[in-house]
Amino acid sequence: MEIDKIFEVLLYAVPSLITGLIAYYFFKEHTKNEDGRRRFLLHKDMQVSSLPIRLQAYERMALFLERITPTKLLVRVSPTSSNEEDYESLLIQNISQEFEHNLSQQIYVTDDCWNIIVAAKNATIQLIRKAGLLKKTGTANKLREVILTEMMEKRAPSDAALSFIKKEVSELW
Repeated sequence: MEIDKIFEVLLYAVPSLITGLIAYYFFKEHTKNEDGRRRFLLHKDMQVSSLPIRLQAYERMALFLERITPTKLLVRVSPTSSNEEDYESLLIQNISQEFEHNLSQQIYVTDDCWNIIVAAKNATIQLIRKAGLLKKTGTANKLREVILTEMMEKRAPSDAALSFIKKEVSELW
């Protein structure tokens, strides 16, 4: 008789345990799916709110690259004296100030884009320094001539970076 009662209890308990395990499994999967859905919606909302900020950062970096293009830089920054070294320093200082003003934008652009922008800035400074080392330059106006002549022969370093920015922005859509 004892064995019959134990067997009877097992007959009632086994289906209950199986049902309980199945319910636990489905509840666990449902909770995991809900967490995934919430994360997806949160991520989607974050992207929607951060897109305007990222676009603004790309706009500012494009403006920076336009402002340090040697031809535009020379038009905007006039020599204060006829001394070539002073003018070279003034141009480089202007580029550095522009860069420092936009330094925080690196948070919103990709690492590749930021590295290309920094390379364009450094190449522009290098171009100005090379022009200053030439024997033909002796005055600030001669330095301007040499830089402008060189820009007629080849593209500005900032052009490649600007193209990269345009490509990245088109991929955001």
